[in-house]
Amino acid sequence: MKITKALPLAALASLSLVLAACGGGNASDSSSTGIQVPDLPMASEVGEGEGQVNIIAWAGFVEDGSTNPDADWVSAFEEETKCQVNRKVGATSDEMVQLMRSGEYDLVSASGDASLRLIAGGDVAPINTELIPNFGNIVEGLKGQVYDTLNGQSYGVPIGRGANVLMYNTEHVAQAPDSWAPLWEEDSEYAGKTMAYDSPIYIADAAVYLMATQPDLGITNPYALDADQLAAAVELLKTQNGMVGEYWNDALKAVSSISSGTAHMGTGWQVIVNLAQGDGATVESVLPKEGATGWSDTWMIAAEAKNPNCAYKWMDYASSAEVNAQISQNFGMAPANSLACEGSEANAAHCETFFATDEEYYKQVWMWTTPVEQCVDGRTDVTCTNYQDWTKAWTEIKG
Repeated sequence: MKITKALPLAALASLSLVLAACGGGNASDSSSTGIQVPDLPMASEVGEGEGQVNIIAWAGFVEDGSTNPDADWVSAFEEETKCQVNRKVGATSDEMVQLMRSGEYDLVSASGDASLRLIAGGDVAPINTELIPNFGNIVEGLKGQVYDTLNGQSYGVPIGRGANVLMYNTEHVAQAPDSWAPLWEEDSEYAGKTMAYDSPIYIADAAVYLMATQPDLGITNPYALDADQLAAAVELLKTQNGMVGEYWNDALKAVSSISSGTAHMGTGWQVIVNLAQGDGATVESVLPKEGATGWSDTWMIAAEAKNPNCAYKWMDYASSAEVNAQISQNFGMAPANSLACEGSEANAAHCETFFATDEEYYKQVWMWTTPVEQCVDGRTDVTCTNYQDWTKAWTEIKG
């Protein structure tokens, strides 16, 4: 492979681990943040495959039929390219970052709270999108996002996306809510009966609410918080901690709690709502008026990939309409390829459920993005808090 210089529903239990790490939204579509990144080479052509490709992926993204006979898109790839796929299922973004730094892997399905770490650390190389024909069919809302595109250069090939919605059980919530207020305000009639997501990245949810309710704080991006803004978010989260019924990072637990009415409402994912409804539960969801956080994953190639040709072949293959449809339906998210919504009633129904091509919907969603010291909102007169600061804050919040 030649290189040129680039400018500076699958297993649901595993799904919990995936999204706990995932990482954009209505103002995060600017790729000109000024964040300094290593000047690394990118491919100029794809040559003959090396015979294998080593991938770190979330459960449900790289399936060969061994987990579910109906989920197999690896076999066709191996037959077509003669590239054997060696997959390791990742448990967390932190683990994936460390594994990519080991030099043993060619590709990773990186989430937003890992991607900027990988880019800034020089662990992944920029992507030559001209070598990925299917990139042209990626929905516009997933191109040029700050979590995988810096200073005009793409570092990832989008896989899919989803919003963190407000779930509620209609047996206990008579009127459909239109705001996150019942989860944040001390006088909430649902105190003790709400669920909150258990992860440092949930601090961004507090920031989204503060953007709408306390504009004087000056928050314009929930992932770009200076020390004072983080302190305000922490104060709000401590208030919530005093009235939240439970924290969750296990999707199975979330399905059980919202279905049984143990929790009357809480933050969640559309796939959780769908599963609850499939079990007969009276559960609905809404994207509140304040907006929401969300998640998106991208294929990223190691800066020193040992099998770059097979890696590029996989990224293009997995981005095709047919395979991207399989991945998104197996996992439970909106596909990245707009054509994945065509071809069958099942494809169209899935895309409608997850608002796959509704950019007005996703303009209200801030995709999870790694907090870094260089403010991704463009400010240069302050230093923003980073993921380590958020992790420390989350420990303080939880007590």
